[in-house]
Amino acid sequence: MKKRSDKNKDKYRRAVFAVTYYISPEKKIEYILLKRKKHWKGWEFPKGKIERFETKKTAAKREVSEETGLKVLKVKRFKEHGIYLYLKKIWDRPGKIGQTYHLFAVHVEKGDGKLKLDPIEHNGYKWVSFNEAQKMLTWPNQKKCMKIVNDWLIKKKR
Repeated sequence: MKKRSDKNKDKYRRAVFAVTYYISPEKKIEYILLKRKKHWKGWEFPKGKIERFETKKTAAKREVSEETGLKVLKVKRFKEHGIYLYLKKIWDRPGKIGQTYHLFAVHVEKGDGKLKLDPIEHNGYKWVSFNEAQKMLTWPNQKKCMKIVNDWLIKKKR
C-alpha cells in the first residue's frame, strides 16, 4: 500500500471492499459481481464509502444491503487494505483524488437470487465462481482481494 501523508488524508475517500459470497447446499461458493455504470464501466463486487461515525464493518454490511438487497449473514474483516488514485476527476467527489479501502468478506443468503440494484450505479449482476470472477473483475486490486477471500473460504472448508 502506498503511504499517504496526513495533509493529503482528506483527498482520499474512505471506503470498503465487500467480497460478497453465497455457499450453496452442495457447499459450492458463488460470488456476486455487479456491472458498474457510474463513473466507469466494468465488473466489481459491492464496495463503497464509509459514512461519518460508521465503523468499517457496518459500512461493509450496509453497502452490500444497499447495492444488492441481499440479507447479510456474516461479515469478516481482513488485514488487507490499500489506496488508489482515480483515473479522472469524479464530479460528485469534489476534492478527492483517490480512495482507500479495507477488505471484508460478506456471507449472504441468496434467497431467489434476484438482486435489487441501485439503477444509478449498476445495470446488471451475475453469480459466478472464483475463476469466472477473476476473469471478469476490472481492477487488479479487486482481483487480489477476491483471491484473499477465496483462499480463506477454501481453507475454512477443510
